[in-house]
Amino acid sequence: MAFDKDSIIASLKEASISDLSDLVKAIEEEFDVSAAAPVAAAGAAGADGAAAKDSFTVELTSAGSAKVKAIKAVREITGLGLKDAKGLVDNAPSAIKEDVKEDEANEIKAKLEEAGATVTIK
Repeated sequence: MAFDKDSIIASLKEASISDLSDLVKAIEEEFDVSAAAPVAAAGAAGADGAAAKDSFTVELTSAGSAKVKAIKAVREITGLGLKDAKGLVDNAPSAIKEDVKEDEANEIKAKLEEAGATVTIK
C-alpha cells in the first residue's frame, strides 16, 4: 500500500492539538503501542547535573474572573469533556499539560491567559 507522506504531514500541520491527541490515542490503541518517549539514562545530564530542560508542565494556578472562558480554553487544549475540564479549573492549581516542548507550553499559556487565567510553566 502506497501513501503520500507529504500530504499526511500537511494534514497533521493543519490539525488542532485535540485532533492530534485523539489521533495518537487511536494509533496507540490500534497498534498496542505507546507514544511515550524513552527515558534517557540519569548520567546523561552531565557531571554537574545542569542540562537544558526540554519538557515542561503547564499549570493553571487560577481561573481568574472569567471562569467559563478558562474552562472552554482547557477543553480546547486538552480535548477533555466539560465535567473534566471544569474539575481542573475548579481544583486549581492543577496541571493542564505535562511533558510538552517549550513552544507548545508557551502557546498553551498564551491561550489560557487570553481567557483570563493565571498560568505557570514548570
